[in-house]
Amino acid sequence: MNKAYLLIGGNMGDRLANLQNAQTSIQSQIGSIILSSSIYETAAWGLEDQPSFLNQAFIVETTFTAHEVLKKLLAIEQSMGRIRQQPLGPRTIDLDIIFFNDQIIHTEDLTIPHPQMQKRNFVLTPLNEIAPEFIHPELKQTINQLLIDCSDPLLCIKK
Repeated sequence: MNKAYLLIGGNMGDRLANLQNAQTSIQSQIGSIILSSSIYETAAWGLEDQPSFLNQAFIVETTFTAHEVLKKLLAIEQSMGRIRQQPLGPRTIDLDIIFFNDQIIHTEDLTIPHPQMQKRNFVLTPLNEIAPEFIHPELKQTINQLLIDCSDPLLCIKK
């Protein structure tokens, strides 16, 4: 059984309902959610002139490979109305694989661990809630240490 560490988020429409719908789709199409973080609200990162995001992290047990999980996540995003128009722009839902077991994957369509996760409080804070001792397979630091060292000034507020 594989463990996928996912981050979900969005800042358009009914943000909470979108997270709940994504969670339901992940459980029915990918696998069992064995741990979930609280929901956090954070100002937009990168492209700041947009509404705040709600984010949540999950650990999902799945029989699928990382590439199969990615394909399923993209299909869920599309079914929920995600349109990729502007990098870092507003979105109804964003579903990302942060880690997959302790694998390191660098292909044209998938990079695991997520390449920017260590720079973003909105990723590290919910992950730290559910997997503080997980060791980043490339950086060789725990999630907790990455969060302590993170220079991102944006606050994550538990909802």
